[in-house]
Amino acid sequence: MRQSEDFVYWLDDALYLNITNRCSNNCYFCFKHYWSGIAGFKLKLSSEPSVEQIIEDLKKHIFRRRWRETVFCGFGEPTARLDCLLEVAKWINEHFPFLSIRLDTNGHAFLLNPKRDVIGELKDSGVRAVSVSINGHDEETYNKICRPVFTNAYRSAIEFVKSARDASLDVEITAVMIPEIDISRIQDLASRLKVKFRARDYIPCFY
Repeated sequence: MRQSEDFVYWLDDALYLNITNRCSNNCYFCFKHYWSGIAGFKLKLSSEPSVEQIIEDLKKHIFRRRWRETVFCGFGEPTARLDCLLEVAKWINEHFPFLSIRLDTNGHAFLLNPKRDVIGELKDSGVRAVSVSINGHDEETYNKICRPVFTNAYRSAIEFVKSARDASLDVEITAVMIPEIDISRIQDLASRLKVKFRARDYIPCFY
């Protein structure tokens, strides 16, 4: 019998890990304001799963098919639970070293985890790629769209990108294609920072 909440879910050939619903952004377009999950999976959590619960769920699903990658991405910001993320990533890297590990993040890890070598710890755990969502072509637009709890969130996200790049992680900046955002300017930012860029389709949450 399937559990009522999903810590592990999948889309196409990627296996996703939903470890928290906490987030330091409150983006107006976010799925979690309108939906309880996606693709038939329930991602709204009544409580945060333990490392052991996530690993047990992984064991149930990791042999379902040949996954291209595992991705820390759910209804929250994974680095809000950095220690949990690191422990699960280490387990994956130890038992399935051929499986690449990616972090989808808002880039606020330095603000959420002050005085820690976040990039170094991510790299040591086996995370090899980071996808940083920067939904704003400047700080003012970013603050209006993402409504971060931190006043310097936009600048810190860019510093996160630079640090991850300098640590030789595979880095991309992403942005959702909504009317308020000048996508070309974010693409230019990625080019200046010498990282990849990917535009994401906007999926309306209500009709």
